[in-house]
Amino acid sequence: MCSKLKEQENTDLFPHEQIPINTKDLPLAVRMRPRILDEVFGQKHVIAPGKLLRRAVEADRLVSLILFGPPGTGKTSLAYCIAAQTKSEFVYVNATTSNVEELRKIISQAKKLKARGHKTVLFIDEIHRFNKAQQDVLLPDVEEANVILIGATIYNPFFYIISPLLSRSLVFELKTLTKDEILAILNNAIKDKERGFGSLNIKAEKYALEFLAQACDGDARRALNALEVGILTTQKDKAGSINFGLAQAEESIQRKQVLYDRKEDGHYDTISAFIKSMRGTDPDAAVYWLAKMLYAGEDPRFIARRICICASEDVGNADPQALIVANNALTAVEFIGMPECRIPLSQATIYVACAPKSNASYLAIERATEDVEKGRLLEVPQHLRDKSYSAAKELGHGVGYKYAHDFKDHYVNQEYIPSDKKYYEPTENGYEAKIKQRLEKLRGDKKG
Repeated sequence: MCSKLKEQENTDLFPHEQIPINTKDLPLAVRMRPRILDEVFGQKHVIAPGKLLRRAVEADRLVSLILFGPPGTGKTSLAYCIAAQTKSEFVYVNATTSNVEELRKIISQAKKLKARGHKTVLFIDEIHRFNKAQQDVLLPDVEEANVILIGATIYNPFFYIISPLLSRSLVFELKTLTKDEILAILNNAIKDKERGFGSLNIKAEKYALEFLAQACDGDARRALNALEVGILTTQKDKAGSINFGLAQAEESIQRKQVLYDRKEDGHYDTISAFIKSMRGTDPDAAVYWLAKMLYAGEDPRFIARRICICASEDVGNADPQALIVANNALTAVEFIGMPECRIPLSQATIYVACAPKSNASYLAIERATEDVEKGRLLEVPQHLRDKSYSAAKELGHGVGYKYAHDFKDHYVNQEYIPSDKKYYEPTENGYEAKIKQRLEKLRGDKKG
């Protein structure tokens, strides 16, 4: 379904349904869309003064764009602002319901506008849903600038958009909005008398708005929808005020508040319980605390990093695979994002919790670090020193060094540190038992 979203004198060129902008019958999230780039919250990495996208818009030298990022980060809003500031006709298409025939009609009308000196911004939402043939239709007219394409997708365009179209477009990744940015959007909607709820007597609790800002997971549309439902369904008190508290916020977003503050005890206590549950080999407890953190809006990357640390500190060489699983989960979190990344996080959590445990590697670096910090610094033995430069031989560097691979079992008895102190003491758990057995054999041969 294609809709003209900006009225102009020549309405016959795009004879589609006229949709009024900023009228009270539209959802709050639509009414509060920014009209210029300065009204956009977040995305400063692409629209701050001096950034490429802003310079292109302000100079009216825009080329086709692909915007990708999570829902509610402002892809559609940016397209509106760009069309308004470049004084272009704006045509909206959703790839789930559009087809090649419609695209050709739009492009034909855009060519007529271009002949009269007018530009057309063709905004294609969910562009990843167009197949290769549909995307191919756009190529010639994007190349000739008959339309300025702005494609929006929640997926990585390098996997879903054909290369020729990408090469003709600037690609920008939009970031998930922060809690503070969402909070600013909500407060703006409450105060705005023209498009928001500024004409109503609303008493919104700070904590209720903060809960919405965190519970919406960086999705501004979801936060505004929840605010709108909460405000419009709350009865006024005797004084004519609408009291929007935590109970209304929880109900409007269909999510309960969890005692979990990223900067206070809830955060530290929960992550502590999570780590200790994995260390204590209790996968059920560990996955519960994982679920609580994710539900409360914790950054999944933070959780993945803690799993990696636990895999090395508490599992170590008892199961070297644990760190690989944890690190792969961290990579998956970066690549997939929420909500699906909760699955590899759960897998890694359970693997680390169930793995045999050893903190020998952790204790080894702790002991060695303590000796370095407090003890006498040891000199590197002469036979281990670098001998790659010309004067090294004259200094005796490398003289007498034995190359381990030249000996049986790729091991030779020689001094590697002028000290008999042992830092790494492997346990009998898991694979580390084999490490311990091998070291004891080698050390026994050394004594002999």
